[in-house]
Amino acid sequence: MELRPRSDEKVRRLLHKGVDIPNPLSLDVGEEVNIDQISSEGVRIYPGCRIYGEKTVISAGCRLGYEAPVTIENCQIGAKVELKGGFFSQSVFLEKASMGLGAHVREGCIVEEEANGAHCVGLKQTILFTFVTLGSLINFCDCLMAGGTSRQNHSEVGSSYIHFNFTPDADKTTPSLIGDVPRGVMLNQPPIFLGGQGGIVGPVRLGYGNVVAAGSILRKDYPQNNKLIFAPAPAESVRDFVPAIYPNMGRIVENNILYLANLAALEAWYTQVRRSFFETREFGPLLYAGVMGQLALARKERLKRLRAMAQKSVAPVSHEGKRKPVGSRQSFYEQMESIEGVFSENTQNDAMQSSRDAFLEDFQRVAGNERTHYIETIRHLPPEVSSKGVEWLKSLVDALCEKTATAVPLLNLFKK
Repeated sequence: MELRPRSDEKVRRLLHKGVDIPNPLSLDVGEEVNIDQISSEGVRIYPGCRIYGEKTVISAGCRLGYEAPVTIENCQIGAKVELKGGFFSQSVFLEKASMGLGAHVREGCIVEEEANGAHCVGLKQTILFTFVTLGSLINFCDCLMAGGTSRQNHSEVGSSYIHFNFTPDADKTTPSLIGDVPRGVMLNQPPIFLGGQGGIVGPVRLGYGNVVAAGSILRKDYPQNNKLIFAPAPAESVRDFVPAIYPNMGRIVENNILYLANLAALEAWYTQVRRSFFETREFGPLLYAGVMGQLALARKERLKRLRAMAQKSVAPVSHEGKRKPVGSRQSFYEQMESIEGVFSENTQNDAMQSSRDAFLEDFQRVAGNERTHYIETIRHLPPEVSSKGVEWLKSLVDALCEKTATAVPLLNLFKK
């Protein structure tokens, strides 16, 4: 039987490159790891860490395992990221992002620049925009959060917060939009505050500048901006549980489609704007590829969960134990392939392309050829330029929502 090459050979190569490893004998590096994708500049790996995966990238100035051992599996890690303790798999962490002791970050996550979490934070299929901060003891899977303009003025999730992302019907059609992509990428929106000891029953939409009181459990959408929200506790009641009844199916589908459309807008933003900034950095193309891979994975996950709900909802069980097909649900089930097609085709039209080109032309004029400081470049865009960017990305979101509504007319999606 062929023996696996010893990990200590790769550790020796890392030491030879100049990686700071205080206790080399405690480090485990998988034979599949590409040493050339680990920077030699300022990287420090503390005792007990494990590094696996051929797609793993570790950029300059990273600190891994300061508070407890870290396991990394196929993650792309930008410059000066600190992963202080925990498990990190198939996710991307951009410059100066950080996670504390006991983090558990699984596939489908993008943690943008200077976003961070304290100890014991669980993430999966989660996108945190620049500056977003999570407290301790948080489960925050299946959501996207934006808002804030700096490390001093950032969106925040209080400690002991939960995003409830799994229903009694075993569904995960629960992605919540906390903020949105078209405005959020401009880094000029007021922060969102989610008070500790609270939660969101996904899928929920929440506007910018909102403050949710501690202990509140959100069960409905609050798309307005700048509100102080005290969510009332539900009245006590006991009733029969009917599986797969979906009393608010239209809202659930609508919020899922909005989430998918925002993912498409974020993909367009990375492709048209952010890509050039990655190209100026060490391992930048690999980081960019990692982000695009996670966005594709997120789209696949959301469509998979939507398809599973469509299959269950086509004939819900009645109180008498009989299955009664419902017209709108039957239409939803039958048109699921068309919905998937909406998010796999090119959605550009003349008006959308015109708004995109108008923004990119102004962006190039203002930013010039400087592509080394992404945050500062975006924050210093004149309002009239950033508003053009919002218009472009919002037109993309609106077009995708409109196409979906046309595909499933019986659900009356996006009719206000």
